[in-house]
Amino acid sequence: MQKLKADLLVIGAGSGGLSVAAGAVQMGASVILLEGHRMGGDCLNFGCVPSKALIASGKAAHAQAHAQIYGVADVTPQVDYAAAKDHVADVIAQIEPVDSQERFEGLGVRVIRDYGTFVSPTEVQAGDHLITARRIVIATGSSPLVPPIPGLDTVPYETNETIFELREKPGHLLIIGGGPIGMEMAQAHRRLGCDVTVIEGMKVLGQDDPELTAVVTEQFRAEGIGIAEDAMAAEVRGATGAIEVETKDGRVFRGTHLLMAVGRKPNTDRLDLETAGIETTRRGIRVNASMRTTNRRVYAIGDVAGGLQFTHMAGYHAGLIIRSALLALPARERTDHIPWVTYTDPELAHVGLTEAQARAEHGGNLKVIRFPYNHNDRAIAERRTAGLIKVMVVRGRPVGTSIVGAQAGEMISLWAFVIANKLKMKHVAAMVVPYPTLSEINKRAAGAYFSPKLFDSAMVKRIVGFVQRWLP
Repeated sequence: MQKLKADLLVIGAGSGGLSVAAGAVQMGASVILLEGHRMGGDCLNFGCVPSKALIASGKAAHAQAHAQIYGVADVTPQVDYAAAKDHVADVIAQIEPVDSQERFEGLGVRVIRDYGTFVSPTEVQAGDHLITARRIVIATGSSPLVPPIPGLDTVPYETNETIFELREKPGHLLIIGGGPIGMEMAQAHRRLGCDVTVIEGMKVLGQDDPELTAVVTEQFRAEGIGIAEDAMAAEVRGATGAIEVETKDGRVFRGTHLLMAVGRKPNTDRLDLETAGIETTRRGIRVNASMRTTNRRVYAIGDVAGGLQFTHMAGYHAGLIIRSALLALPARERTDHIPWVTYTDPELAHVGLTEAQARAEHGGNLKVIRFPYNHNDRAIAERRTAGLIKVMVVRGRPVGTSIVGAQAGEMISLWAFVIANKLKMKHVAAMVVPYPTLSEINKRAAGAYFSPKLFDSAMVKRIVGFVQRWLP
């Protein structure tokens, strides 16, 4: 057994773990990084990167089939599903070097390609290495949750960890789960020529504003995607090419392939956390506001910490660890400024409180400002007028923003900045944006907040009248 010591041990080479390791070693700490699977973790290999690449393929096919509105003839796209997967693999390959073992070893990180297990509160074993460190960061991420649906153990199915390696185009893809992963994959596959049915036990995109999700589901149905809500899967049967999903209310859905997309579970099984005195909850490892576990030497970040499951959240956590574990500076997690995006078409983006949450928290002090895409000149020019923005405002300060529409994921960044820095609507109203851009929607929302005060105010009209009478 080889004994190793370091200032910092990072378990997991996903986005959060890599960010901690890179930052720490460049600031002078000695760092050991453990990864038993693929460098880059879920985001690079099975999540954000491949899904957005496949979505891009679907968008290209959809554009060919819906060009007539721009004065260009519609054509039937010739989709090569296997070639689309080659595109996905190539995108991963181009990004891979940034997350590679070679790069991190070049930075000075000791990389060990094995899983880590606690053998005491202060020691982790990885293969034939026994590691002690002043601080340990668990960044092991999450994996697809596969519920114990009767029959599922005998029926072939895909998850986000396998769907991107599938080379044969599904004839009819059944997707159990109407969250972001399920909905993104549903639209991408439909646009690539598959029949698709989404089977959701409650409501699709149930964590988002229902007024906005209705815009997405309307587009899905227009594209021919089947959406079955309040459809809890009770039994799965069949084989590849002939799969059936029966729901508790007796409905039966038939397809050729099955994708399970019902949620995520934290990757903690290999760690033996009990030996380290680390408590867990149903959602993941228990942490305090500084991301410290019940073992004061150990931190947990990203998906495994049981909070918001986004790559950028793991990166944010990494910054907290750098402040706390390396610099001994105060660092406390906040989530009110964390945005999230579902990359459907139209996109769905959100930061802060939803309208329902804001009404519950702020009551009569809340003002909800809306502005539609169909009043934006750029959206009209590009025929992308489906959508709207909603800004939840309390005493002049935005507490949440929801956007559905073209490039919503890009436009939400402004509101994440505003909320992170506790700015007010006057600061958004003061900016000048180029014309014509979709970003004007953000500016116009701020204008809509102030318009009643300016144009419907008797006092303002009296002042203007007085000035005009006496102005030389």
